[in-house]
Amino acid sequence: MSKSKFTKIYCLSLILPFLLLVFPLFSIGNRATPIIMGMPFSVFWVILWIIITFLIVLVLYRIDPDKDEEEVN
Repeated sequence: MSKSKFTKIYCLSLILPFLLLVFPLFSIGNRATPIIMGMPFSVFWVILWIIITFLIVLVLYRIDPDKDEEEVN
């Protein structure tokens, strides 16, 4: 995979979680009910997207084309 293609995938895959955590898309999950695992849905929504973002970054790290290159001094 080329570096430019990876960069595009990286940017596009991290824009979605960002947009779902800011207004106006946050209004999708901005509710006090139902209660999920003892938390209001809005708190659960934020925690869910933080976890999903972490998993996206983890996958992107694994497929990073520059990860295996050795540093040249």
